[in-house]
Amino acid sequence: MAALGGTGIEIYPLVLGTNTFGWNTPENEAHAVLDAFAAAGGNLVDTADSYSAWAEGNSGGESETVIGTWLAKNRSAGVLVATKVSQHPEFKGLSGPNVRAAADASLKRLGVEAIDLYYAHFDDAETPLEETVGAFNDLVTEGKIRHIGVSNYSPERLREWLDITERTGAARPVALQPKYSLVSRGSFEPGLRDIAVAEGLSGFPYHVLASGFLTGKYRTEADLAQSVRGGSASRHLNPSGLAIVEKLDQIARGRGVAPASIALAWARSRPGIAAPIAGARVADQLAPLLASADIELTADEADELTALSDFIGA
Repeated sequence: MAALGGTGIEIYPLVLGTNTFGWNTPENEAHAVLDAFAAAGGNLVDTADSYSAWAEGNSGGESETVIGTWLAKNRSAGVLVATKVSQHPEFKGLSGPNVRAAADASLKRLGVEAIDLYYAHFDDAETPLEETVGAFNDLVTEGKIRHIGVSNYSPERLREWLDITERTGAARPVALQPKYSLVSRGSFEPGLRDIAVAEGLSGFPYHVLASGFLTGKYRTEADLAQSVRGGSASRHLNPSGLAIVEKLDQIARGRGVAPASIALAWARSRPGIAAPIAGARVADQLAPLLASADIELTADEADELTALSDFIGA
């Protein structure tokens, strides 16, 4: 199991991403995914109040609503929910009043008394950081959120957030959500990684399968048409990216698992990372994701993958 900062809470070594819920995963299928995840021992689900405002006909909050209807029928499952604030069309930014209003809206959609882990989704340069830190602290004090996380912050701004909590006694973040994978390491390493390790923050990275590229699904230009995510994966379709996929393939074949399982296990093996986030559009896609939780790469396997990706930027 992984740790949630210094809270004493243990987390299954895979976090379920849900940005397809209420978009291209309808509610009944999303509930099937959640059922299978919980049955396997999964206990942290990741969403955001803005999922999936980008889809035609949606306005944001759809994923939270779908999770909420599942939670209403599965209170005893022990599943924790992480959600985020700053990107919902009606709740942009991280001003104090906005953070409070957005949290209340998320609580209503999720149908819970408290949000287990509440992230600042993206930095808000227009709002003094002291105001944002104070708003999150107030929500903890009032029992509306249990723990604080920070997502997509620079090392400098994360350090500033932590310094403010030291100075004011405000509740500290316990989690960090960076973009991180074998083909996108620069956003996390070395700055955020070093802070996470030094301060005991648990890293729960997203984009770990690089829009499906690290599953081995995309090997040629023609393959990109297989999925709506093909366009996002196309930037990795080059000799360097394909060399990583080939190494994932080799290790996966030797272990009798899927390349995605190895890519997720590699991320979990890295300093500062507690558990990767990965999503499944349908329940049948969960198996290789869940399999990663039981894989411990050898030092040689991890080093070979790391060496192939050492030059990769953000």
